[in-house]
Amino acid sequence: MTDGIASAEAPPARVLDLLRELGELKRIRSAAHDGSIAERHFAAAWAALVDGRPPDDAWRAAAAAALAATRLGDIDRGVLAAVGIGGGEAEAIIARAVDEAAEEVDPALRVGLRALPDTGGAPPPFVAKLARQPRAGVTCPGRPRLLLEPPENHAEHCLVTAVYGVILAPFYGARPEVVYLASLAHHLHNALIPDSGFAGEVLLGDHLEPAFERATGVALAELPPALADRVREARAVLPDAETPEGRAFHAADTLDRVLQIEQHLRAGKATMRYVLHDMELVHAGPVRGFQDRLLTAMGLAG
Repeated sequence: MTDGIASAEAPPARVLDLLRELGELKRIRSAAHDGSIAERHFAAAWAALVDGRPPDDAWRAAAAAALAATRLGDIDRGVLAAVGIGGGEAEAIIARAVDEAAEEVDPALRVGLRALPDTGGAPPPFVAKLARQPRAGVTCPGRPRLLLEPPENHAEHCLVTAVYGVILAPFYGARPEVVYLASLAHHLHNALIPDSGFAGEVLLGDHLEPAFERATGVALAELPPALADRVREARAVLPDAETPEGRAFHAADTLDRVLQIEQHLRAGKATMRYVLHDMELVHAGPVRGFQDRLLTAMGLAG
């Protein structure tokens, strides 16, 4: 450490697989709910903060819930209770999912993670707008837009960035509660301003920052005053990477933006051999022999 700033520029590359799994929460859905897991976790995160949950509890709960979802998908306390699994048994299942997913999480951080029930409160209005606001895709002045379908929305991006930020905070010596709040709130302006990407921002020129500031103020006005002040304070780390919190945020934001595109490219390059043999699409079971013979006969064995 030098002047309070971690010397590392990047966390160890081994954490990438965990980040990729967390990013997939943008794409996992279930019949009982609208929107992806990430989108709904974003709403729950803001509802908990508005309902008075301390930020230190909020980031722990959000990270634990996201980690559990990488293993359980949309199986949560409500689903477990509906099929007769409640109380300590349900909590044990969720805790095992968190522990299994958190293998690459800093040990000191991992100890404090705890999945808490949703508060049941209502999120502020900007949450629904960010969930309806698609990300711009890849844009660059003078070049055609690269848009990969389906696009993520801003609620999904902010939630995943916030969880990434919590996980990366120890590598930079950053305060996770600050990184978490800054990440949740770093696109508040897009509740009002559609995302035009880098190309559109360049065209706005000198109007860009004042417009973003005014739009952010509109969103902050929807929060209780004390929470709005906490969010403003956390957002002070956004402009640069000169503080531990700034580094952790920008690492999280950058990695999510790049891994989002990588996901599309990786899926496009997957082979049938990888899907069948490495991922065991047709997996062990009483009819595995028949299935293997079927695929071989049909020329689909990879």
